[in-house]
Parts: sequence; structure tokens; C-alpha cells
Amino acid sequence: MLDKNFDTYELPRFSWVPKIEPVILPSPDLPAQGGGEPAIITMGAVVANAIYDAAGARVLQLPMTPARVKAALKP
Repeated sequence: MLDKNFDTYELPRFSWVPKIEPVILPSPDLPAQGGGEPAIITMGAVVANAIYDAAGARVLQLPMTPARVKAALKP
């Protein structure tokens, strides 16, 4: 079923997710790397695109403050 409005959207629950069994592979010859950190790299672009979609302002500098969004709205 598709949601018709934001106020009727039901947030997903952990109980809806199928059981996940993580498997950690031993690799002593490789340096340690983070498991969740790589997604952080794209967050600036995600937020910038959301601002552009919502307001039409292209913000290209961090931090994306209200003042920078307002400045980007000016022609």
C-alpha cells in the first residue's frame, strides 16, 4: 500500500526486518576498516540535494546553515 500523506506514513519497525546473521571473516593481513563510516561520506551530498529539491537552493559549502541557504536562493 502506498502512503497518501506524510502524516499517515508508518515508520518501519525492527520487528518487520528479517533476521540478519552477521558473519565476521578473519583477515589478519588487512588493516582494520570501519563498518558504518563509509556512508557518512555521502551525507553532505544527500543533505545538499534535499535542500535543492525542497527549496531550489544549491548549497555547496559546509556547514549548510540557514544563512547559506538564504544566500543561495538569491539570484
